[in-house]
Order: sequence, then C-alpha cells, then structure tokens
Amino acid sequence: MKDRRYVDELSIEELETLLHLRKREARLDRLREKREAAPGASLDPLETVPPTPRAAARPNVTGPVPGPRYSATIETKTRTRRPIQWGWIWDRFLLFIEVLALLGLVLVIVQMFSTVRELNQESRAVQQAPTPTPTPVIGLVMLPGGHTPPDAQGRAEPAPIPTHLRGLVAEVTPLPAPTPGPEQAQRIIIPVLGVDAPVVEGDDWESLKKGAGHHIGSANPGERGNCVISAHNDIYGEIFRDLPDLSLGDEILVQTQTQTYRYVVQQTRVVEPTEISVMAPTSSPVLTLISCYPYRVNTHRIVVIAALAP
Repeated sequence: MKDRRYVDELSIEELETLLHLRKREARLDRLREKREAAPGASLDPLETVPPTPRAAARPNVTGPVPGPRYSATIETKTRTRRPIQWGWIWDRFLLFIEVLALLGLVLVIVQMFSTVRELNQESRAVQQAPTPTPTPVIGLVMLPGGHTPPDAQGRAEPAPIPTHLRGLVAEVTPLPAPTPGPEQAQRIIIPVLGVDAPVVEGDDWESLKKGAGHHIGSANPGERGNCVISAHNDIYGEIFRDLPDLSLGDEILVQTQTQTYRYVVQQTRVVEPTEISVMAPTSSPVLTLISCYPYRVNTHRIVVIAALAP
C-alpha cells in the first residue's frame, strides 16, 4: 500500500529511512551497471563507486522504493486553499450582538434605578421642611396616591373615569381650600415600619411630592369622621412602601401642632382604584391610609383603616 503523505508530514525517522532506501537503490543500480560492463569486476555493495552519468542524471522519481521493511511514495500534490468558514463568522457576529444587547439592558436598568433614587432624594430633601399648600378638592372618581402623573386633562390614570360615574363629575362642587389651622395633620409616624414623614394638605400629584397628603375635606386627626392620608409607595420617598406589612393592632401616630393622636390598625384591604367608598365620612374617629399596590406594579390600592385609641 502506497504512502501518499506529503514530505513535510513525515517524521525524521521516516525521512532517514527513506533516504537510506534511496541510497541503497542507487548503489544497487550502480552495481548492476558495473557488472554488465565488466563481468569480472568486484560487486561489493559497500564499495564506493563514483556515480555514472546515468546515475548522476537519475531524477528524483516518485513511486515505491524496494526494501525489506519499508516502502514509501512521495507524490506531488497541489494544496487547495481552505474555504472561508462563514458559519463561524456568523456565530461570532451573533455573539457580539447579544453582548451589546445585554450591555444595553444593564445600562437601561441602572439608569432607571438611578432616576428613581434621585427622585427619592429630592423628595426627602423637600420633606425636611414641608410647606403646607392647601389644594381645592375636585370631584373624585379615583382614590388618591396614583403612580402616574396627570395628563393634559388633569387625569392621574390612563382611564380614570368609569362610564357609570362620569355624570357625577359635573355634579360635584369643589370645596374651598381650608385655612391652615393647628389641628391639621403635620406629621405621621408608624413605629413598626420606621415611617416618620411630614403631612401636607392635599393629595394631588404635586402635593404628594412633598410628603404624605391629607385629603382636603376629610376630618382632621382626632375629630369624629374619616381622616384620609395618602402617599406613594415607590417614588418620592416611598413613604408607604411597607404599608402592606401592617398587622391588626399596630400603632399609627398623627401629630398636629397641639397634640399627637394614636390610632390602632383595625383592617387592611386591597381595592380597585375606583373604590372611593373607603373615603366616605364615618360616625367615629377613623384614620384611613391609602397607597398603590402591589409594589412597582400599582394596579390596585391598599387601604389601611385604623381607629382612634382611647
């Protein structure tokens, strides 16, 4: 069987063996020629015989070399150029695109959290020195504390006015802004949640940037009626972020200029944003806290109802 490998694919030992066989073949050729020319001449294979013109002109032929243990053939072949591996290039290109997409996603997430952190820091700075700004009440068809800012029509939700309630909006007469008084809420403290935030008058979008907002028209702390206070859960200080963690019997303190009122949690509810009945007046002193729910999803409202402690 012929060995069709290239010369540069042979090992050193194989090349030495091939060279030895070549020399042996040439020597045998010279001995045959000498015997034919002079029958009585010495035929010692070890004798050094100058090359004859025929031997000197013998080209490097390719083909099997006779020998007892080895036979090799060197064939001249034209190396073909390796084709371009387009599949490998395409895979690397897709990998590059995926890496870029991942880096872009990480950048967007970092930017989002950075923006939220800046908003919270600005809100905390404003809340250090709150300035109560009474805001007139408008006809409510949705609970305060919405996560999205108002649109051009002043609506705080994508579709805030249900069809069956639109007629009520025109019938509601806005109440005048109350005159700031010593019995208005100034601060809300929830010890179990670590909340200690200012309370401003009004629960519209701008008011809730400054702290928790007391709904204008609802009762003041300690009075008979429903005292409604709202705050955001994931922006502008995240004041009511942990409101769902309140349990029955937990304590809530509301401070005014003259007194601190203590309320005890009686009920926790998750309602639709249009469930404005939770803000209705009551016959006894009640505190109602409202915020968006769940955290960063904000499709509903969480309502905590607390009764004035004796």
